[in-house]
Amino acid sequence: MDIKVLGAGCANCNKLEQMVFDVLAEQNIDASVTHVRDFKDIASYGVMSTPALVIDGQVKFSGVVPSKAKLAEVIMEAAKRG
Repeated sequence: MDIKVLGAGCANCNKLEQMVFDVLAEQNIDASVTHVRDFKDIASYGVMSTPALVIDGQVKFSGVVPSKAKLAEVIMEAAKRG
C-alpha cells in the first residue's frame, strides 16, 4: 500500500502524517508513507486544500484532519483490498 500525505508542512499536515504512522503501527499494517510538500505535486492530485491523504493513487481526504477512527477505517479498508 502506498500512502501519501499532501501538505507543505503545516501543523495539520504533520498531525495527519503522525496519525497515519500511529494507525499503521497499531494495526500492524505495512505501507510506504511519503509526505509530499511540493505544491506542483500536490496540485497534480487535484487537491486544492491541505492536508490531504492519498492511498494507492486515490484521494481519501482533503482539507481536513479526520478522526483517528475514520482514518483507521479508511486505511484498513485499503489494506484489505491489497
